[in-house]
Amino acid sequence: MSKIRELPAIMTTFLILLLLTSPTIADSSSSEKILKADLIFGPDENLDPAYKYTGWYLREAGIYDTLFALDKDMNLVPSLATGFDQISDTEYKIHLREDVKFHDGTPLNADAVVYSLERVMASSNSRHSEYSFIESVTKDDEFTVTIKTKEPYSPTIASLVDPLVSIVKPDVDLNKTPVGTGPFKFKSYEKGVKLSVTRNDEYWGEKPKLDGADLFFVSDPMTRAMQLEGGDVDIVRGLPQTEVKSIKGKSNLEVLEKETLRENFLYVNMRKAPFDNLSVRQALNHAIDRQEIVDTALEGVGGVPAIGVFSSVNPWSANDELKPYAYDTTKAKELLGQAGITDKDGDGWLDFQGKPFNITIKTYTSRAENKPSAEVIAAQLEKIGIKSGVEVLETGALSSDLSNGNYDLALYSWSTGTTGDPDYFLSKHYESKGAEAKKTGYSNPDVDSWLQKARATFDQKERMNYYTKVQEQIFKESPNIFLFYLNELVGQNKRVKGYEIYPSCEITFLTPDLSLED
Repeated sequence: MSKIRELPAIMTTFLILLLLTSPTIADSSSSEKILKADLIFGPDENLDPAYKYTGWYLREAGIYDTLFALDKDMNLVPSLATGFDQISDTEYKIHLREDVKFHDGTPLNADAVVYSLERVMASSNSRHSEYSFIESVTKDDEFTVTIKTKEPYSPTIASLVDPLVSIVKPDVDLNKTPVGTGPFKFKSYEKGVKLSVTRNDEYWGEKPKLDGADLFFVSDPMTRAMQLEGGDVDIVRGLPQTEVKSIKGKSNLEVLEKETLRENFLYVNMRKAPFDNLSVRQALNHAIDRQEIVDTALEGVGGVPAIGVFSSVNPWSANDELKPYAYDTTKAKELLGQAGITDKDGDGWLDFQGKPFNITIKTYTSRAENKPSAEVIAAQLEKIGIKSGVEVLETGALSSDLSNGNYDLALYSWSTGTTGDPDYFLSKHYESKGAEAKKTGYSNPDVDSWLQKARATFDQKERMNYYTKVQEQIFKESPNIFLFYLNELVGQNKRVKGYEIYPSCEITFLTPDLSLED
């Protein structure tokens, strides 16, 4: 009997302990403003911003700053630098802010800047070739650094926007404990799951309104949408186009939309017949109805039909000089016929070199728009008699296939203006020695020359003339087939205030302006 009488007391104690330890109860009673967000990508086991593209994710989290940055209108503005003096065509003096501290309280100085740049330039860094134009980085005094380039290189200052060259605290284990100067400080990281940050009360700029944030890395777009609708998170990047209408219908949620610098396009394997034939590449351009892709795969809200390599929000775009490829199946068949691709046996399917002409479009799923877009394109190609299919791979496997030439067409999504300077993207994709140009097999001596001349001149009108020629030539030769410029779709609870979609939204997310209403 005594044990029976003790049971209610035991149950009461258990319930009290359960309430005290429940994360939901703890969160609701807390006065701290902690933003919970779903992002698409995140770092792997290495948290060093100079490791591959990890800097992008840590910049998104507000941990690191760079010497210069892009504002919401794509203007190049000082960040940790107050400005620069161009001493000659190959020499720049960078002046640093004198009121900046790293998250551990150590003052920012020229030594940290020299260290941050030189480690990216080291041959051991997988992206060192992107900064091979720099000859030296030297300290003049505590708050002045001189950068000398090997030859005139007009994108020098713009290149300092890339989070790869985030300014870091020397002599700490950045792989595990990021120490930057940004508005938020590193708190914890769970590999592939979550990165948590807290407010930096000594931030040199506008003081953050949030107390911190939990950034979850969720590759599946539908999961991101469901977590927003279920109230598990406050804001979601990369909202699936199919869920926009539903989320707009919720009284407590809203959708933000903006055209960005991100573009989805097809790599064409010019190292493989018949894709080495210009008529075939131009035929494929005419066979693709870009508006239908936007209207169906993107639900009419996910993008804008593309013309050339740069969207019209990019000030370096030459789209006004280009005549878009019209959707014209008759023209497509005519061009294919010129390449010897015709229906030789009357079965309704086109043949090439005595065999059915088949195309496989390879892509990956972490971008919500890729697979449905590839499926629409495959259906469009079948309308003109090309047997087509879609193969979905992991990103690493797809990249390997492209490097090895094991593909026909591959649908990718790229940010075309991370630093604001056109050389960043154009040289990588269309200069003969560019890493991505090697994947398509594209090489044109004229394009190489124009890119080299554009880098060497500091006259912006002259640079634009060269870049216009480049855009016209690659539009004609089509090593890539441009599909659409992506609209960034962000779903958020209406409690979230101050979030703005930057054209460079890939690297700008958690800013001091973000706040949460009660």
